[in-house]
Amino acid sequence: MNMTKLKPRQQQFVDALANAGCVSPLTFADMQAVCDNTGIYKMPPSWITHDSDRKVARGSYAIPELDSVEISQSTDAPASPVQTVVSDDTPVQGAVEQSVETINAASLVMGMTGGDRDSLIPTKFTGYVPWGHFKDIEKIVRAKSQFNIFITGLSGNGKTLMVEQVCAKLKRECYRVNITAQTDEDDLLGGFRLINGNTVWQDGPVVCAMKSGGVLLLDEVDLASRNIMCLQSVLEGKGVYLKKIGMWVTPAAGFTVFATANTKGKGSDDGRFVGTAIMNEAFLDRFPVTMEQPYATRATERKILTKAGCDDATFADNLTKWAEIIRKTFAEGGIDEVVSTRRLVNIVETFNIFGDKRKALTLCMSRFDELTNKSLMDLYEKVDADIPLEGTETDADDNMVAAKDNECPF
Repeated sequence: MNMTKLKPRQQQFVDALANAGCVSPLTFADMQAVCDNTGIYKMPPSWITHDSDRKVARGSYAIPELDSVEISQSTDAPASPVQTVVSDDTPVQGAVEQSVETINAASLVMGMTGGDRDSLIPTKFTGYVPWGHFKDIEKIVRAKSQFNIFITGLSGNGKTLMVEQVCAKLKRECYRVNITAQTDEDDLLGGFRLINGNTVWQDGPVVCAMKSGGVLLLDEVDLASRNIMCLQSVLEGKGVYLKKIGMWVTPAAGFTVFATANTKGKGSDDGRFVGTAIMNEAFLDRFPVTMEQPYATRATERKILTKAGCDDATFADNLTKWAEIIRKTFAEGGIDEVVSTRRLVNIVETFNIFGDKRKALTLCMSRFDELTNKSLMDLYEKVDADIPLEGTETDADDNMVAAKDNECPF
């Protein structure tokens, strides 16, 4: 055969075939499976299928270059993701056309790019109470079809935790990316990194989620800049072209995208969510469904507080009643602050440490300005008539004093 030296991308494909346990000759279907697994090519490349010297039978092709490739994996193991490595003396710009080698990603980086993929499955939270859109999210993730969801709602009502706990229940990999105004294409899709003295291409979380068929969670997406537009083709389900390495990646079955935000992508008029911006309408339009997440009902919040360690049923009831009044007043414009479910849990956790309701409330409400703090505390005193008056020593305080008196003076 009139064989020429393989180009870097061609050699990368041959290496992937070898790592997948393929031997020459091999079928079109064998090559397609490796294409689907690695994303190096979208389909078996024309330099093989259109070369009459390589065609040995109908749908069967000879690839003699496989004979010289050392197989780094067992033949019954699936091909691991690969990373592109450029030597130190090779310019990064245009590196794909120059001297490039491929190595097993798992040998360089554990986690999202290979190896310890179980770590990407969120841990089940024993205190979690499923409510709201939980069942709908579960149906979408279980369906394993890309159906992008935009989840919006005020802070601290469990939007992100809901998606993570669905993934934990179904044992699905969840790639959570916390979006900021500085998040760019390199952070999302991947880029060249310096590892062990080599310039290495490393897939970003979006590409890793696509290749593995995982769940991509874009947290606080309304903080993003215009750079988030690099995900347009990803949101359309078509895949993405990694222009720096000349590779097209298509999403595997099961890949889907969830985005959480405190706004609907139209900015925050009242200034409560500083940094949120008016998002591109074309980006928002790629989410067919928007789920609005309110705060939980009193009954649900009581369950949440009980599972958070609140053994005092009356205290839990008073806290949820107090929070409900505050939220109604906030909705009517009578107050500028709101008490979230997260803050109620914080109060319970603080109470469990100090054993003092007033101290727990005071410490957890101190983040608000003095006037708001006093108003909220006055309201709680009306809800819970049994709370000790301010300045009154509690049993917990007496115990602390007694313990201090018994300490050794030395």
